[in-house]
Amino acid sequence: MAFHDIRFPANLSFGSVGGPERRTEVVTLANGFEERNTPWAHSRRRYEAGAGLRTLDDVEMLIAFFEARRGRMHSFRWKDWSDYKSCAPSQRPAPLDQVIGTGDGVQASFFLSKTYRSGHETYTRHITKPVAGTVTAAVARDPKVEGLEFTVDHARGEIIFAVPPDIGVMVSAGFEFDVPVRFDTDAIVTSVSSFQAGEVPDVPVMEVRE
Repeated sequence: MAFHDIRFPANLSFGSVGGPERRTEVVTLANGFEERNTPWAHSRRRYEAGAGLRTLDDVEMLIAFFEARRGRMHSFRWKDWSDYKSCAPSQRPAPLDQVIGTGDGVQASFFLSKTYRSGHETYTRHITKPVAGTVTAAVARDPKVEGLEFTVDHARGEIIFAVPPDIGVMVSAGFEFDVPVRFDTDAIVTSVSSFQAGEVPDVPVMEVRE
């Protein structure tokens, strides 16, 4: 298996359904109280790619993409239209969007992440597939220039500064990102007549951790 650095056609993922999934083990005690635990530190996203199809040309495009990935064999990029920016959906990514670390005068590389907040609780998600040309960064709130003051590893979601940030300064970044996924099926069943009548194929897609 391998990761194919190609994005599932964005016009097909637009209109798809899906989102984050977690696994929680719930045990109900004899007194009616519950104990809840989770073996997952991070959520995993699932999508239904078939929901984004509108025409038979879309179906042909999907089949071509599916065959090139060998079904479930190879993973690829997926644009989650509901969550693909370091900022709010209505805004443009900016260097101060997400705090990704603190300088120590030695470390030059920092992994991208996005923090979700609700009340006093937060969850930090590692971003491994930033979109080329969208990554911005700042050190101590001072924007840096890509190619001159930092580079981006788009396969790992890592920023590498030419000069390690000083001790105690804030390192931040803004970006767009994709989700690494694979098809969760080895078969796509289509029917021309049923598709024209409004039915779409069942094409599940699942986030991968590789």
